[in-house]
Amino acid sequence: MQDEATMRWHGGAELLAVSGFQAFVLQNHRANFDLWHEEDKARDPLASDAEITLVKHAIDKLNQRRNDLVEAMDDLLLADVMWQNEEVPLHSETPGMMVDRMSILALKIFHTREESVRPDATPEHRARNTDRLKKLDEQRQDLVACLEELWREVQSGTRRFKLYRQLKMYNDPELNPVLYGRRESSGKPVRRGQS
Repeated sequence: MQDEATMRWHGGAELLAVSGFQAFVLQNHRANFDLWHEEDKARDPLASDAEITLVKHAIDKLNQRRNDLVEAMDDLLLADVMWQNEEVPLHSETPGMMVDRMSILALKIFHTREESVRPDATPEHRARNTDRLKKLDEQRQDLVACLEELWREVQSGTRRFKLYRQLKMYNDPELNPVLYGRRESSGKPVRRGQS
């Protein structure tokens, strides 16, 4: 689904609606897709300071959305598990975190595949990216197998996971010292763009 979405979104098409867990997977992938392209803009050496500022704010919002969706996936999965035995080993990475990593790999694979066939690139460039593509495919296959094994173990009661809240601080005006530190004489927080 992540591969299909990546292809369709690059072509300007949307996907058919999905629901439940798949909807969270797809929304998470869209956040990563948008984040990928904002990060590309942030690395443009010709971008103005104002453009970089806008991109940075977009990146912060997308990162927050991405993390919120990882938590939403894990919430949904935990609700699906009737009980977890506190005596069995705890897995340090949640299924939502693994799906998020798979999303990033889908984007890397798509863009690396593009580079491996880019007509204006050198043969060395294409060969290097063909080699990278093989490594990325292997990494994704390994991750998919690990996720499948984790979920089997969770369902059989031999492994458990917890919901790990990311507790991001940078977007919270009550926790980011730059945001709460600037106060007007009235004691109200200063809006962005004001001094």
